[in-house]
Amino acid sequence: MGKSKLAKTDRYTVEHSRSTYRLNAWGQGYFKVLADGHLAVQPGDEAGGSIDIFNAVQHLRSEGFRTPVLLRFPQLLEAQVRSLVGAFRRAAKEFDYPEPYLPVYPVKVNQQSSVVRGLLEYGRQYGLGLEAGSSAELLGAIGLDIPRGSLLICNGYKDPDYLGTAAMAARLGRNVIVVVEKPFEVDQILEGAPDWDTVPGIGLRVKLQARGSGLWEKSGGFTSKFGLTTLQLIQEISRLKSAGLGEKISLLHFHIGSQITQIRKIKTAVREAARVYAKLRKAGVAIRYLDVGGGLGIDYDGSRTSADGSVNYGIQEYANDVVFGIHEICDEEEVPYPVIVSESGRMLTGYHSILVTDVRGSLSGTDTVKVRLDPEPPQVITNLMEIEEGITVKNYREYYHDALEYRDQMYSLFDHGMLELADKADGETLFWSIADKAMAYARRARYLPEEFSDLKTRLRKKYICNLSVFQSLPDHFALDQLFPVVPVHRLDEEPTALASLVDITCDSDGEVDKFIDLRDIKDALELHELIPGKQYYIGFLLVGAYQDTMGCHHNLFGRVHEAEVLLAEDGSTVFRNLRPGHVARETLGIFGHDPATLTTGVDRILEEMERNGDLAGGERDSILEDYTSRLERYTYLGESVRETS
Repeated sequence: MGKSKLAKTDRYTVEHSRSTYRLNAWGQGYFKVLADGHLAVQPGDEAGGSIDIFNAVQHLRSEGFRTPVLLRFPQLLEAQVRSLVGAFRRAAKEFDYPEPYLPVYPVKVNQQSSVVRGLLEYGRQYGLGLEAGSSAELLGAIGLDIPRGSLLICNGYKDPDYLGTAAMAARLGRNVIVVVEKPFEVDQILEGAPDWDTVPGIGLRVKLQARGSGLWEKSGGFTSKFGLTTLQLIQEISRLKSAGLGEKISLLHFHIGSQITQIRKIKTAVREAARVYAKLRKAGVAIRYLDVGGGLGIDYDGSRTSADGSVNYGIQEYANDVVFGIHEICDEEEVPYPVIVSESGRMLTGYHSILVTDVRGSLSGTDTVKVRLDPEPPQVITNLMEIEEGITVKNYREYYHDALEYRDQMYSLFDHGMLELADKADGETLFWSIADKAMAYARRARYLPEEFSDLKTRLRKKYICNLSVFQSLPDHFALDQLFPVVPVHRLDEEPTALASLVDITCDSDGEVDKFIDLRDIKDALELHELIPGKQYYIGFLLVGAYQDTMGCHHNLFGRVHEAEVLLAEDGSTVFRNLRPGHVARETLGIFGHDPATLTTGVDRILEEMERNGDLAGGERDSILEDYTSRLERYTYLGESVRETS
């Protein structure tokens, strides 16, 4: 399972935790374990210091921001911008590519103001631009401080209002390019252009034969939702030229999916798109930009493979293949090199945020406490007791098989009314004690016997986490997307429990039961035993892309608390932009429940109770005050004593 194997004489250290949770494999050097067992974020090099996540959570808790809380680390955004641009600049130097590279951030990946503004700030020196996929995103982008000359790319379905907004942005001096993705959008451009003060630049999205790989593979290919076929591409260029707008065509775009797992798919698509670009240039279409879209993935599981949760390439290899592929095709076709554009939103934002929550208890489908048998228990219970007392490493498989048989006998006897409820409870407890011992012996074997695989799943615990998977980890619920999960403290202690994680929604799908492993996906995570009266915090990492924007309010659990956390030059931790999460009043209001109307309804009930003499003096006011105060409380669980069962 990827867990560190320790000799009996070894002391568990933080080095073992680094291995158990594979921090070095997926962390890009941004995460480390401190000597005291706390997880930390390291925005720069080792000498630059780090941010203690556990201490950050404790500080926020003292300020009234209890878990769940989303921690944002803006310096990781900055580091990722530098990493992306640096990779393309090194590739351009290696392959003697004369044109610049321009990064563009797709706002849809994370629309949070602090994220978008942060990327614009850190990317200003590199000409970082924005991509909008809707009229609302475009309106937001227009009002932001985008560097003059940086691209503002307009994707998505477009109507006259959207196109009019793009024209307004062009009038304001923005370097706007409207990407045509459907033939009818050319109709709308031709109809609207005469009324626009400034006609924006025009881009063309082409459907390639090449397809991506991974969970979003269907975004590419001829059956994809967006893009022009080769015939449509030729036809729409002709129409634009005939209308006198040919000189406005400045960009060719393709996108074969998000989180592309195989570099070979990227190389194939880049070469095909470069060939289309070259043919259009030779046909007299003065395209300046070649936008290779998104797809640059994150190695969530650290395996560096083509698995859905990984990528079999790094940032530098990606940049090298994009630059070299375009360079080679342009040389073959003897056409000018384009300015290379990419929309690598996941890579830019994925690392920058961590969701931290507290564990509220544990659940187990098995009871292994010592039972007190009646003086003369039924024979089937006696048989199970003898197995429970006699099982050893030498006989555990045989004894476990016998226990299965006696368990089935017990259920049959109970169904026929021949056992009492207490007998059934004793029998189940004995069986699970046997199973627990058998599993312990089975783990000592070099290979886990196949018959014990299901048993391992049954014996694992479920840790109850104070969060909503549907609100904070929607891609795990919808797509089985893997995210690294790591305790944020106690990493100097050996984790002795195996558990999946369940949320506090009333839905059985609210569970995280797939975790990264060395060679496969595991269904339980190594965690620490809960200590009564002490908090236990778990972090969900690499959740900065899409999770903020795609969550839903299942059970009316709302947005969680947020805070930006930075490392100051003197090594201290700085907190800024603390943003409270939703309270009940807000989530109710989202779905049309007016809090004032609800309060009036409660007051009506109290009025009737008062009239009937069911309330003591002053009780009406105190209950109403209590109700209104509860509307202002965080939608997640408050402070309480943890229960373990």
